[in-house]
Amino acid sequence: MDKGQNTGGLMSSAGLVRYFDAEDSNAILINPKTVIATGVLIGVLVQLLTFAS
Repeated sequence: MDKGQNTGGLMSSAGLVRYFDAEDSNAILINPKTVIATGVLIGVLVQLLTFAS
């Protein structure tokens, strides 16, 4: 194989890496702790409603 020929390995995914690393100024930013806390609270609420019925 010629040394100058691109095999399409890592270079083919470089555009996706740049796309996902870019931060959008219009994106909604949510703290990961808030997501975990919301999930736990919904789980507790479901358990309480199951227990009450």
